[in-house]
Amino acid sequence: MLRSSSLAMLLSATILAGVAISPLASQTATPTQAPATAKPQFGTFGFDEAGMDRSVAPGDNFYRYSNGTWAKTTPIPPDKSNYGSFNLLSDLSEARTRGILEAAAKDPGSKIGTAYATFLDRPAIDAKGLAPIQPWLGKIKALNTRAGYAALVAEAARAGIDGPFAAGVNQDDKNPEVYALGLQQSGLGLPDRDYYLSKDAKLAEAKAAYQTHIAKVLTLAGEPNAEARAKAIVDYETQVATISWTRTDSRDADKTYNKLTVAALAKSAPGFDFAGYFAGLGTPVDSVIVAQPSAVTGIARLIAAAPLGVLRDQLLVRSLDAYADVLPKTFDDEHFAFYGTILSGTPEQEARWKRAVQFTTGAIDDEVSKLYVAKYFPPETKAAADALVHNIIAAMDTRIDKLDWMTPETKRRAHAKLAAFTPKIGYPSQWKDYSGLTITAGDAFGNAWRANQWSHAYNVGHLGKPLQRWEWGMTPMEVNAYANPPMVEIVFPAAILQPPFFDPAADPAVNYGGIGAVIGHELSHHFDDQGAKYNEHGQLASWWTPADVKAFNARTEALAKEYDAYEPLPGMHVNGHLTLGENTADLAGLTIAHDAYRASLAGKEPPVIDGFSADQRFYLGWAQVWRRSYREANLRQRLLTDPHSPSEQRAAVVRNLDPWYAAFKPKPGEKLYLAPDQRVRIW
Repeated sequence: MLRSSSLAMLLSATILAGVAISPLASQTATPTQAPATAKPQFGTFGFDEAGMDRSVAPGDNFYRYSNGTWAKTTPIPPDKSNYGSFNLLSDLSEARTRGILEAAAKDPGSKIGTAYATFLDRPAIDAKGLAPIQPWLGKIKALNTRAGYAALVAEAARAGIDGPFAAGVNQDDKNPEVYALGLQQSGLGLPDRDYYLSKDAKLAEAKAAYQTHIAKVLTLAGEPNAEARAKAIVDYETQVATISWTRTDSRDADKTYNKLTVAALAKSAPGFDFAGYFAGLGTPVDSVIVAQPSAVTGIARLIAAAPLGVLRDQLLVRSLDAYADVLPKTFDDEHFAFYGTILSGTPEQEARWKRAVQFTTGAIDDEVSKLYVAKYFPPETKAAADALVHNIIAAMDTRIDKLDWMTPETKRRAHAKLAAFTPKIGYPSQWKDYSGLTITAGDAFGNAWRANQWSHAYNVGHLGKPLQRWEWGMTPMEVNAYANPPMVEIVFPAAILQPPFFDPAADPAVNYGGIGAVIGHELSHHFDDQGAKYNEHGQLASWWTPADVKAFNARTEALAKEYDAYEPLPGMHVNGHLTLGENTADLAGLTIAHDAYRASLAGKEPPVIDGFSADQRFYLGWAQVWRRSYREANLRQRLLTDPHSPSEQRAAVVRNLDPWYAAFKPKPGEKLYLAPDQRVRIW
């Protein structure tokens, strides 16, 4: 999935199908090009040369060489924790969506217009105080027996409030034609276990600030003894953090597939009523797939031992934080002061209209999406993107045959998997029905509560139904992309198919280095250290020979060590194993996209433009899409939680690619230079 800073693999399901393209045509397709008179949005050929810093040698820091002046002269807006190419398009998407919603708000019968206008009405929200949420807070405070806790946290989950566990319905990885209930560890209010356990001074400061935040929330809610109660919550969550799995272990598809009967789970964790919890979720199942069994059973034991008052208080604070934006401004401001400013370094909260856009598109996404794509996603853009995807798939197919480490039998299966792909471009083939969701003018809290309940009911409603392959896991307005191995699909929303990622008027080299490498990235996720565990049917099943696995792991381990050496902040390194899937996909995606670009030239060498060769323009296109500056707190959080490397290190993946050396002539001794035998070669 292309997150706001990068691309990532989305393994959770209810993401399903759209446009099918045959990957094995006999000839290379030609992406649609704009008329010769059209001008690219950036520079003379689709790349912003003014943003370069030519005083930096590309062999020392390719990111700075390509983007250094942009980084020096482009401030991070005060309402953002980081800023770059993704934000540029996200801002455009939000502005366009705002126009759609403001027009809809003039129609009293418009569900999306009513949701948007009601969220915007801060005076009305403030006038109601805590009255809208008081019945729920009263229910929490009335809990006086541990036996009722499981049912209460299930009710909270239906309303989008985090509890000790996270549950949802996805494809069964080992039986991908069937939906199953999954269960994961949860229960932490800070972004990662390291915030509780690390001796790092900055993380310790964040933990202390978190305790202060909890006390402030309790005080705002009129609760006595807030400081002592806040400390008890943090102490309890520190115990949860101690037994929680690391993010590296939690991304392992084999380790996290543990199918248990509910009876067996309950027997191993007698401190929590799992049968009652699942019934309360609307999922009275016989079995469940548990992602982190030792953590789940350990959390259940902690629940059994914790004072009931601590469990109540934690749920109370979680509820007020979850709904802070539709509660009085004092709660909204306090929530942002901690999660926005302290944890992410963002000085100012976003304008209310931006948050209203985000709320509405999150609550009633398809109703907004179909209006957006009708207005902003022309058929010619979709056709051009289709052709690029076709070319990248064909290049991957050819690349498989060239691998010297993959055995013939595994190559045959890899070709079969590639042939099974479904690319989805722009938007889904059908839309969800929101007729069951009630949106009421003047009831911002109720709208949010009902939208969360509707979303939960929609998700668990998949149980027992045929696979809905048309569904998407993102809206067309998102500047992102993802791979879904159980569905054997790659997905590219409309909003990412714009400059600087894709510009029909740009030089094809820049498009192949930008969106082409993004397409290759997502495609290759199906063959990375986790995606490769899924066969051509989307099933988590072994299909590589032991020799293939050994050879592949040796290469990926070398890549992990390469990224472990990067130190974006003093004392904080990139986690090469947490980011391994994304780094592998970057390396593969860029390799495949370059193959596809060269194939599209049919042996002809394009002219030099502004002093740059075709291959130089290709790699500059790659570097340009990763323009991003971070606030220190945000970068620290990402290094702990994000499966993507920071942008500077993502751009640096070129150091493993022979054509980059031929294009830019880096010299031995320069920081990125690797001798040929040290370059990681996977695909």
